[in-house]
Amino acid sequence: MAIAYRLLNRQADPGRSCDRLTGMPKSRGRRKSSGDKKQRKPVRRSPLPLRLPDQVMRDARRQFGATGELLTAEAWASSWLGRAWLEAPVTEREPGQRLCLEVTGRASTTPSPAGLAAIAAMERVAPPDSRPMLASTVSILAETQPLPAWHASAGHHPVRAWRAVDVWDSERVLFIAYDGPTPHTLMAQITETGGTMVDKLGLLLPDAATAWSGMRDDEDIPMPLTEDDVPTALADLAAALRMTDMTWPRHNDEDFVELRALAWARCRDHLPELSEQQPLPDTERTRLIGAFTAAATHDTDPETADTFRSLAELFLDYGEGYITAGPLAWSPGHAALFLSDWLPRKAVLDHDQRTLLPDALKQWVDFSLTERGIEPRWIIPVTEAVDIHLTDFLEACDDHTAWGAAKQMAALLTSRGIDPNDQEAAIRAINAERLARQLTEHPPAYNY
Repeated sequence: MAIAYRLLNRQADPGRSCDRLTGMPKSRGRRKSSGDKKQRKPVRRSPLPLRLPDQVMRDARRQFGATGELLTAEAWASSWLGRAWLEAPVTEREPGQRLCLEVTGRASTTPSPAGLAAIAAMERVAPPDSRPMLASTVSILAETQPLPAWHASAGHHPVRAWRAVDVWDSERVLFIAYDGPTPHTLMAQITETGGTMVDKLGLLLPDAATAWSGMRDDEDIPMPLTEDDVPTALADLAAALRMTDMTWPRHNDEDFVELRALAWARCRDHLPELSEQQPLPDTERTRLIGAFTAAATHDTDPETADTFRSLAELFLDYGEGYITAGPLAWSPGHAALFLSDWLPRKAVLDHDQRTLLPDALKQWVDFSLTERGIEPRWIIPVTEAVDIHLTDFLEACDDHTAWGAAKQMAALLTSRGIDPNDQEAAIRAINAERLARQLTEHPPAYNY
């Protein structure tokens, strides 16, 4: 993450606010006059804040002049569409379309060059369903208003792509280079801990990818840069954006929100079909659990071996359901999430399992990453994460308010001597309890 920030700001003057793409200082507005101040009548302002489309139109009048660049216009429109997406309620499915419709209405009611430029900029990055309306509005307004100079540009086209993936497959950075009016690189930082998410987006200089290796320190986690196929990189970005959009609450990182619409416009045509992660074949699952149990418990008694085996099944369940790179791709982040969140909510451990959990999990991490061919020095940070976050598990595992519904039911059945894995016995017990509760709360009325 620190690398992405260094790339974003490497030309920035620390004393001034600078444009991320060009490194040029941003304008701070017109300086105040040093002459005598004139008495002005107080301006009466509305107590109500401007609605978002009105803010867009006001900002368009400040942003668009006689000159400008296409990339700047696209980034401007993307930032407003991103704000509409972030502020929309969860029930609103297409906040970008609503903003496009409202801005179009205002630009058509009071035509102006700035309004036309705003509509033309939004057309470049808006959701597909809004583009015909925006294009039609541009054609109508252009009959009486001058089009911005950048409108005739053919746009930017991807020419090369690279990816850098960490040693645990838990984080990757995509670089997609574009030519056109303003050559640049679109950067996307994607994390996998807790689910796929585009953590940050950035518009970088054209040589950002080639500068990647030189900007990494010796102590940084290995993330070697490899060239990638452009359609593959765009499909990866589109799939990650889709998963990020499914997350609630919405991801509110400023760099992501501002460039979300632009990134979608660049990669939407490459969006792959939604597919589910395939479970491990039974033979491979049996092999992994057997190999781990044999290696971890070769000098122990059968009861300890059974406990290790049950914990290995639990670790593998978590890996299959929550580690997108594969059930063996443990990282420090996955270890932290497993101990502090998933395990306290999902699993009921007996005394022996709780006692052996720390040792068993560290041995499982070592076993899993060795199976993946990870060097021992990069296994150590993951086992250290187990020690660090073990206290989180110990504090949360006895907090009944944090338990999920399934864990609460399993604990109730276990306390009554019923095996939660015995489906028929569990159903009989639940039905009996419901019937008893109904009879207690609403006793039948008998007529004698």
